[in-house]
Amino acid sequence: MTTTQPLELLAPLAGVLLPLEQVPDPVFSSRLIGDGLCIDPTSQTLCAPLAGVISNIQDSGHAVSVTGDNGIQVLMHIGLDTVNLAGKGFTRLVEEGQRVEAGQPLIEFDADFVALNARSLLTLMLVVSGEPFVLLAPATGLIDVGQALLQVMPGAAANEVVQEEGDAVFSKPLTLPNVNGLHARPAAVFAQAAKGFKASICLHKQTHSANAKSLVAIMALQTVQGDVLQVSAAGSDAEAAIKALVALLAEGCGETVAKPVELVEPVVPVSSTTLLRGVCASPGSAFGQVAQVAEPQWNITESGAGETIERLVLDRGLLQAAEALQALQAKAGNSAQVEIFRAHQELLEDPTLLEQAYALLAQGKSAAFAWNSATVATATLFQGLGNALLAERAADLTDVGQRVLKLILGIADSAWDLPEQAILIAEQLTPSQTASLDACKVLGFVTVGGGATSHVAILARALGLPAICGAPAQVLSLANGSQVLLDADKGELHLDPNPAEVQQLQATRQQQMLRRQREMEQASLSATTRDGHHVDVTANVASLQEVEQSLSMGGEGVGLLRSEFLYLGRNRAPSPEEQAGTYNAIARALGPERNLVVRTLDVGGDKPLAYVPMDSETNPFLGLRGIRLCLERPELLREQFRAILASAGLARLHIMLPMVSRLSELRLARKMLEEEVQALGLTQMPKLGIMIEVPSAALMADLFAPEVDFFSIGTNDLTQYTLAMDRDHPRLAGQADSFHPAVLRLIASTVKAAHAHGKWVGVCGALASEVLAVPMLIGLGVDELSVSVPLIPTIKATVRELDWADCRLIAHQVLGLEEATQVREALRLYHAATVETSLVVEN
Repeated sequence: MTTTQPLELLAPLAGVLLPLEQVPDPVFSSRLIGDGLCIDPTSQTLCAPLAGVISNIQDSGHAVSVTGDNGIQVLMHIGLDTVNLAGKGFTRLVEEGQRVEAGQPLIEFDADFVALNARSLLTLMLVVSGEPFVLLAPATGLIDVGQALLQVMPGAAANEVVQEEGDAVFSKPLTLPNVNGLHARPAAVFAQAAKGFKASICLHKQTHSANAKSLVAIMALQTVQGDVLQVSAAGSDAEAAIKALVALLAEGCGETVAKPVELVEPVVPVSSTTLLRGVCASPGSAFGQVAQVAEPQWNITESGAGETIERLVLDRGLLQAAEALQALQAKAGNSAQVEIFRAHQELLEDPTLLEQAYALLAQGKSAAFAWNSATVATATLFQGLGNALLAERAADLTDVGQRVLKLILGIADSAWDLPEQAILIAEQLTPSQTASLDACKVLGFVTVGGGATSHVAILARALGLPAICGAPAQVLSLANGSQVLLDADKGELHLDPNPAEVQQLQATRQQQMLRRQREMEQASLSATTRDGHHVDVTANVASLQEVEQSLSMGGEGVGLLRSEFLYLGRNRAPSPEEQAGTYNAIARALGPERNLVVRTLDVGGDKPLAYVPMDSETNPFLGLRGIRLCLERPELLREQFRAILASAGLARLHIMLPMVSRLSELRLARKMLEEEVQALGLTQMPKLGIMIEVPSAALMADLFAPEVDFFSIGTNDLTQYTLAMDRDHPRLAGQADSFHPAVLRLIASTVKAAHAHGKWVGVCGALASEVLAVPMLIGLGVDELSVSVPLIPTIKATVRELDWADCRLIAHQVLGLEEATQVREALRLYHAATVETSLVVEN
């Protein structure tokens, strides 16, 4: 509750109090960041001077801001130039968004280390929101932690800035040159400069924005060197503000930087009334009419008819929802849908959710109220943890919550009444809503919530629907039926599209449709280059339905059967009979002339099984997963070998081991397989290979090659292990690019080693499904491309447009480049030339 009563700020540390004038740093001593005081600490734990919320804590742990309930913002900065320590010597005890009480420990620091490695240990406590204060202690002398130091008057900020409104003007993107990002000092310089303009000014980093006149807001962006930023301004002096602030950023905001960063282009005004920006969730573009969609508000009665009755109602709703999700999995068109709905099934059985709901039933609440309260509270918790991936998982929980709630309330699912050529606009779409979209009517969608790694985004890509997420809330006020141009590749929604742009878009889409139609008509043709080099194009699958679909689209076999689809989303392991029956059905669908490559169980710390005890791991991607887990539980692997071997003779059977990093793992698994083959009385061993997804295996491919029958390269994991970048990391995902020359060199050396021993090499990672990568992979000597089922006709058609001799030249060229962006650009130029040549040949 807001109050105007004076507030006392407590000493965050014990030590010697000093006036700001004595701080040997002009940014602090001149009060550019804010007024306050300085402490030369004798304690090593920084505590909260007031109760409130952590509005910002730097990743490096050297600075933290607390915002009180009455709006007072206090910044504490430990030491001078401590940002250069990059977090060493600091231990964060709280997270951004966390509620803290006065006196609560926030950061621990090693005073000896900081004093030796930074310019000074002097610690600042500054009232950055601008309220006047009275000092409650002598200006100098010893103080104790928790002692009352300042009396602040809330609501009396002296530096409040009136901002103007109007159409926003955006700068072009520029790269931040500051070595340590916009930490307190450069952020203060930038905010102070922004306050010199009447315009409303924002600083943008990807999907996040900050009030450019707020030091705390700028610091909360957690910028790092190399971040791409934009400045926007609205008001009478907007263009002048843009010009000055962009120049300030380029010059380092008072810090010495290597050199000013050149702007990509001159500043161009972009009216916020004609262009809305978001983030690309699914590539593509479309021109259509706005169709606003939203779920109606439901009437939920709080009081129940008794715990026993309401529990029966809830359990019935949960059972019906589970059955519906099982049916959705059975008819899903791709593995992405299967895995998403399987994850939703697991949420229905989540013990924490059920405990929360049952506890409310015991308090006399209705089934609808109890279930809705439990799911909404947990989804809100996910969204508030500051983790982008968890926030996106909240959408799945909301989806499951709505599904059960409708069943409890007896509300039937009703399809939206949509116009033709609809561009859907929504606050948020759930995975269920996305999966049920009619692609004949819906051309794409825009949401305010969601992210590029969300399940909604994955489904949009699987459906081929262009989509952007993270759009501003004003998109929800667009009138139904208004014409818009959705350019998802650029993350833009044009509200007043240029007719020439629309015409160009429609022409491009028409060409794409004709090409896709031709690809489908020619899907059964061989994937052979113009100069006679054949490449096998097979499918990555996780169900019998996907195998059948792949064959109808020209697939020449299965290059990756993800066997874990039999194990995930259930409370007990599949029986040997169930496993064998599934493998037999898939092998029969393929027939004896096609390859069936079955990957043994690839689960572990990052993909746990409920019925296989596994210890929690600090870094599951570097832990007990894949072949490591299976060799620790040999009976699990032996049982799977027996089930796979039941299909021997029905297809050309290959068994592939995941996450192999040592020859000893291969040899032990081979010995177990040989024993099971002998026990079953089989006369012939299936082909045995390994996935190349760990750099050690790629680097030792010459030693592995004599002992395997084939290699299949998993470019997703190989990339993240080679570049030491988590491919799901919100900041690094864009850099974890399989086109990086380091990854390509590992592919090249693997192929060379395999071919030297007469063994074939496939690529089953996402790189194989990228049209841009096809000539490069063929040129590197890859024998098989195992791709996403819907892309089989496209990849085969791409192969037929190429010359193998040219592919080898472009492959050799890109191996000598330095960055993934350079590789992509070289391949784009090559692709454009190839397409142009193909058109000439066709005409």
